[in-house]
Amino acid sequence: MIYIHDYMHNSSIDFEVTGPTKLKGAIVTNTSKNGAMGLMCAALLNKSTTILHGIPRIEEVNRMAELLESLDVRTRFIDEHTLEIVPPKTINFKNLDAVAAKSMRSALMLIGPFIHLSKSFSMPHAGGCKMGERTIEAHRHGLEEFGVSIVTHENHYKITHKGLRPKDIIMYEASDTAAENILMAAALIPGKTTIEFAPPNYQVQEVCFFLEALGVKIEGIGSTTLVVHGVKEINKPAEYTNSEDPIEAMMYIAAAATTHSKLVIKRAPIDFLKLELTKLKVMGLKFSLGKEYKSANGRTKLVDITVLPSKFKAPPDKLHALPYPGINTDNLPFFVPIATQAEGATLIHDWMWENRAIYFTELNRLGANITLLDPHRALVTGPTKLKAAQVVCPPALRPAVIVLIAMLAAEGTSVLRNVYSIKRGYEEVAEKLNSIGANIKVLKN
Repeated sequence: MIYIHDYMHNSSIDFEVTGPTKLKGAIVTNTSKNGAMGLMCAALLNKSTTILHGIPRIEEVNRMAELLESLDVRTRFIDEHTLEIVPPKTINFKNLDAVAAKSMRSALMLIGPFIHLSKSFSMPHAGGCKMGERTIEAHRHGLEEFGVSIVTHENHYKITHKGLRPKDIIMYEASDTAAENILMAAALIPGKTTIEFAPPNYQVQEVCFFLEALGVKIEGIGSTTLVVHGVKEINKPAEYTNSEDPIEAMMYIAAAATTHSKLVIKRAPIDFLKLELTKLKVMGLKFSLGKEYKSANGRTKLVDITVLPSKFKAPPDKLHALPYPGINTDNLPFFVPIATQAEGATLIHDWMWENRAIYFTELNRLGANITLLDPHRALVTGPTKLKAAQVVCPPALRPAVIVLIAMLAAEGTSVLRNVYSIKRGYEEVAEKLNSIGANIKVLKN
């Protein structure tokens, strides 16, 4: 048996990257970080043992496991990527690991399951990537419709209720994590709950598929209106397999494009990459798609994508994220390193986060020409020849990874300091990139 605490994080790891790199061969897309977080939370709805396959070995999973273990939920890997979750008969919320909870935004999704375990508990304010203020209004609005009270205090939220009722809910905003939270809450409220304006993104669908495996009937999966037929209790051994990560697949697409490489990205969830590929096609990306097949969950459509060396030009209009089926907000940053190799000026509008676009300018240290127009808009002028530099890893997952991608294309030896942000969401990323031609040394301090 492999226990979670055997894999504690080390925030002093650096990457030494020698470029420019020509990637080659094929790489398999790993299973989803965001899917795994939703599944780990949803497993608490089950009074019996849950076995989750396809759980990536990343720091975000470790932090969630530490939080659950502090509540006497037993979590252990019984295989390399198979996680067993066994709930206790009762949970003592006073022992909740506040440090782990504050380290990740995903901890908010525990509120949905927790309301079925206690009528009164506290949750620390959630953390995660440092990209500006992030409210919980979408979570609060939906959960309060069920009869839950969420009161914000200086360092925590106080959550109480006197009983839960099914409800027709219109989401305050198209938040993936809020939709998952509301789904998990509705699953154990007997009766019919309708959720309108729910984003049908991959992690929301993943939770829906898992809840169906637990015996909860859900209508409208893949649409913006979900009808959940809640049940009184879930108490049966359950087994489910997490599907592949479209954001990791996009990372490999961006790495191949930025380094002008030929690369095959296997097991890519195509429904959540179609628009990104369409935008890149307009910019000049040459690629081909293999035949569709299904993920191990039997629902998610996968393809193998072959990316070819391409000559890029700036798109005719701005690039911006939208709730699915728009460009995924986690995929938007990956257009930045590609745009450094594109002829012309590419405007990237990151309207969702106050501060994330600021981190895009870290690529200027590597020779990029990026102008921050305001906290939300960056203008990338190219093409530019990238050069080696030392950069401290931004405290946000996707901006950190785009610096790494730029380093792959940069001439000389670069150092990316303190890569914990990357290890939060990507499993053995240096090793995987090295397997397709990168030259990355892991430096442990």
